[in-house]
Amino acid sequence: GYVGIVWLEELDQFSGMEEIRNLNQSLLRGGPIFWEFCSFNPPKSQNNWVNEEKLFEDPDRLVHHSTYLGVPREWLGDRFFEDAEKLKAKNDAAYRHEYLGEVTGTGGSVFENVEDMNMTDEQISQFDRRHFGLDFGFSIDPLSFLGMHYNAKYEDLYIYNEIYQQKLSNKRLAELILPHVGHERVMADSAEPKSIVELRGYGLRVNGAKKGPDSVDFGIRWLQNLRHIYIDKKRCPNTYREFVNYEYERNREGQFISAYPDKNNHSIDACRYGCSPLMARNRIKIMH
Repeated sequence: GYVGIVWLEELDQFSGMEEIRNLNQSLLRGGPIFWEFCSFNPPKSQNNWVNEEKLFEDPDRLVHHSTYLGVPREWLGDRFFEDAEKLKAKNDAAYRHEYLGEVTGTGGSVFENVEDMNMTDEQISQFDRRHFGLDFGFSIDPLSFLGMHYNAKYEDLYIYNEIYQQKLSNKRLAELILPHVGHERVMADSAEPKSIVELRGYGLRVNGAKKGPDSVDFGIRWLQNLRHIYIDKKRCPNTYREFVNYEYERNREGQFISAYPDKNNHSIDACRYGCSPLMARNRIKIMH
């Protein structure tokens, strides 16, 4: 016997054609005929390797594109279609990418909904739905603390305050952020339980953000689906820099792949932690 049928699901999660070729060279041998099926949701960026590979013509290759509009409604349920229409009304580009599988991006930027906004003290004082996030760091990686406001009606996030610093002790950190948060909750990286306990001892109400195997991907998708992420570049220069410069990973050929680099993302992590209660509330809505 031999392996005659191979199905590569979530093709875009592979690093590129080199990995696919290595896999096929091990599997597809010793038989007269083979079938290889590849399925994936097209990544947003045209520069992603799988979107580029799809454009190459091959007489032995059939490319088929399908969407939810071509299947019986009862297979997916009314809720699925209702969510699709809501997203279409809110963010047409996101709808076309997530539900129609269209390539809507041109580069490798992860966040295309970030805007600089000058926020006055008066405006900030009126924020009534505040969220605080904390990503620990010390010697090499900086610590990042963010103050944010979320407008649920318009699904807009406002980032108005940051502390971004290396070699900052927990005691000094508590002194810096207590005036900003008072008794409000701070969501922090749960991988630092000792630091969380220490900060509680200094009077801060700190909780560890819940993590799961898909928490990074889910959190970034949640942020991508917001109408706007407004960042005051003067108040939060490091956070603004991280968000606008954050790009998808690249493979050896320099093509973008569907992975997020774990570097230069300290404020992005703090943002995810701070917004994690909001994400938990809306998890069913945005997981399709």
